[in-house]
Amino acid sequence: MTEVSTNGAGLAVPDPELVEGPQRRRYSAAYKLRIVQEADGCTQPGEVGALLRREGLYTSHLTYWRKQREAGALMELGRPRGRRPADRRDREIAELRARAERAEAELARAQKVIEIQGNLSALLEQMLDTGGARTGESGSVGR
Repeated sequence: MTEVSTNGAGLAVPDPELVEGPQRRRYSAAYKLRIVQEADGCTQPGEVGALLRREGLYTSHLTYWRKQREAGALMELGRPRGRRPADRRDREIAELRARAERAEAELARAQKVIEIQGNLSALLEQMLDTGGARTGESGSVGR
């Protein structure tokens, strides 16, 4: 049961002497291999027990680690856990695809601008032609 005291503001303050929860011990592959080799080297009665007491281990640790060693798992345990780092080529491919998408989007915008400029040019040309025809009909001195 967790002891809780209250401070002056009435807020609960956990007792700093108590551990929040148990934490699982973790052993590196090198440590496991060293302990198993040390235990295998023990020849006198009681040496393995002394080794286990000194290291704070149980016989079940030793049994399990020996099975792991026989299965070749201790060599695999030496590798770092977690997601493998992404391949450099995959990252470069992703960057190149992103650049290509940006370039295609920019090209599409440029094509729209060119189309609009062409339409505007045609419209202005049409307006100038119709405006010139009107001034010619009204009798102004022209071209």
